[in-house]
Amino acid sequence: MFFLVAALLLLGVLMGTVAHVPAQVSLVAAALIGVWLLVFAARERHSRRSTRRS
Repeated sequence: MFFLVAALLLLGVLMGTVAHVPAQVSLVAAALIGVWLLVFAARERHSRRSTRRS
């Protein structure tokens, strides 16, 4: 429950920030978050495949 409240609070803060920064800054931030999520997904997939084989 605490995680849900923290996530909603963070989302509200970030959405408020996005309304006040230029569009280019928002796009760069979105691209960085997307790359971070792709790297995370690739690492998770790799770690699950390597643990299954052991």
